[in-house]
Amino acid sequence: MKRLKQIQNLFIFGLFSGIVTFCLPDKWDKTFPKSEKVEHKKVSFNNRYGIKLSADLYLPKDIGTNTLPALALSGPFGAVKEQVSGLYAQTMAERGFITLAFDPSYTGESGGEPRNLASPDINTEDFSAAIDYLGLLPTVDRNRIGIIGICGFAGMGLNAAAVDKRIKAIVTTSMYDMSRVMAKGLNDSLTKEGRSSLLESLSEQRYVDAKNGKPTPGPRNLPETLDGNTSPITDEFFQYYRTERGFHKNSPNSNGAWTTTTPLSFMNMPLLTYIKEISPRPILFIAGETAHSRYFSEDAFKQASEPKELMIIPNSNHVDLYDRIEKIPFDTITSFFQKHLK
Repeated sequence: MKRLKQIQNLFIFGLFSGIVTFCLPDKWDKTFPKSEKVEHKKVSFNNRYGIKLSADLYLPKDIGTNTLPALALSGPFGAVKEQVSGLYAQTMAERGFITLAFDPSYTGESGGEPRNLASPDINTEDFSAAIDYLGLLPTVDRNRIGIIGICGFAGMGLNAAAVDKRIKAIVTTSMYDMSRVMAKGLNDSLTKEGRSSLLESLSEQRYVDAKNGKPTPGPRNLPETLDGNTSPITDEFFQYYRTERGFHKNSPNSNGAWTTTTPLSFMNMPLLTYIKEISPRPILFIAGETAHSRYFSEDAFKQASEPKELMIIPNSNHVDLYDRIEKIPFDTITSFFQKHLK
């Protein structure tokens, strides 16, 4: 069980749709200031599995009758649309894109039971469902849709792009390959014996959940407070998710735990198996110079076929690219999409 908890602590960080207007008021509930340059709407739509996804739609003001390029965004793993993906979406809307930041299935304001569960298949589908929604908007040019996948949803976004040809360009930031980290541990440190032991524990946990009729929550994604003995990586995530900087009550990383058996489906389903098939559509990988996760972006870059770009941000760690506006290369991201979503 000790090994199970260690692996859980690693993975938590990476941590046909109808168009429906969400019934909640458009109250501002984000971790970042509201921009006066864009319109914001709460919306919802269904994915292919019938799960209703909740999202924030950002539109540049005064777009008139023009059709615009659009972007679907999600991540980080364990975050919600009121945090990082929303900041990226609002900023890109200021720059002329229609953007949609969504809560993945089973988290935030999106549907799905049990709560706080992740799935490589269903979360990949969530991106395609977002493309369905955007492509049906009269203001969107459906031939000019891209995605931004952040942290653990970079891997899901790449997986979606490999199978969904409607996605024309992809940006990832602070990438985590959740299938790799769950199957092999951080920096591929999990031994064959360790993997076997972990799977033994998770398999036995299924009996417990079946007997109880519900999944057992794992340990909290982040501690309530720091005790001085936490790892530098835990401290880095804590400084975003558990402080005023990025805390949101709906975020599993801020305020909850994944189900104990969440790793199971990731451990046998490598997300990047077909990354080469994204070509000839372009990918831009962005990672911090000092990020503990940098190797995920570098390795995915090596696996991908051209056209592709890798951008390393100096003096930046993994979490800096969540909300440090002065470090996030929005000019480069904008130019990339302007070029490839013509």
